[in-house]
Formats: sequence, C-alpha cells, structure tokens
Amino acid sequence: MNFDERLDRLAERHQALAESVQLLTRGVQSLAESVKTHERYISDLMKGTVRLLHVAQIREQRLSRLEGQEGS
Repeated sequence: MNFDERLDRLAERHQALAESVQLLTRGVQSLAESVKTHERYISDLMKGTVRLLHVAQIREQRLSRLEGQEGS
C-alpha cells in the first residue's frame, strides 16, 4: 500500500467517523428533547397530585367536623 492509498483510506475513515459523530449528536439532542418532555409530564403529574392531596385533606377535615357534630 503506497502513501496515496493510505491517505485515501485515512480520509474514508475520517469521513465515517465524522458521520458517526453527527448521528450521535442528533441522537443526544433527541434524547435531551425527550427528557424535557418527560420532565414537563412529571411536573404536571406532581402538581395534580398536590391538588388531589389538598382536596383529600379538605374532605378529611369536613368529615371529621361532621362526625363531631353527629356525636354532639
């Protein structure tokens, strides 16, 4: 293998590596977008859970109050 052939082979390998890096970069960007979407979804679930907990606490207080009135 002469110098020109080796240089051509090196250029091909460099191109293949550059394409692999581009694909990897796109994959990482896609993953980052997916994580952001899931973070928003989880945040919404947490907010809903907090609201449900608040409603449950209010209902619990109301039931306790009503049960206390029945015993009177």
